[in-house]
Amino acid sequence: MEKQVINILYIDDEEHNLNAFKASFRRLFNVYTAQSAAEALTILQEKNDIHIIVTDQRMPQMTGVQFLESIIHTYPDPIRILLTGYSDISAVIDAINKGQVYLYITKPWQEIELRFNLEKAYEIFALRKENKQLNADLLRVNEQLEFMLRQKLLS
Repeated sequence: MEKQVINILYIDDEEHNLNAFKASFRRLFNVYTAQSAAEALTILQEKNDIHIIVTDQRMPQMTGVQFLESIIHTYPDPIRILLTGYSDISAVIDAINKGQVYLYITKPWQEIELRFNLEKAYEIFALRKENKQLNADLLRVNEQLEFMLRQKLLS
C-alpha cells in the first residue's frame, strides 16, 4: 500500500518562520505556506485536500484562532494546530473552544517533536475520515434493510 502524502498549510506573518517550517518539513510533507489569513483562504479554496492547518496566533489582520474559527464550517476536516511565541492562557482557551484546535505549541518549536505531532495529527485526520465513511456506509445499509423490511411486510 502506498503511503499517503500529507498536505500541510502553515500560516505565519513572519517570512523567516515560513522558510524554516518549509525547510524542515518539505521532504516529508507537501507544505503550503501563507503570510496572511486571506492568502491561507485562497490556498484552501484552490487545494481541497489540506489535511493539517498550522497557524501562528499573533498576526496583523486576524489572529490564528479567529482564522480557524472563521473556516470551521467551510473546512471542517483539517486538523488544526496553533503555534505561538507567547504564552497567553486566554488564547489557549479560545483556541480549544472556538477554533477546535487539536494542539497548541509554543515557539520556538522543536523539529522532532513537531514532526511527531504532525504525523499524529494526520493519523487523527485519517481516522476521522474513515469513521465518517463507515458511518455513511452504515446509514446506507440501514436504509436498504429498512426498505427490504417494508417490502417484506407489505407482501
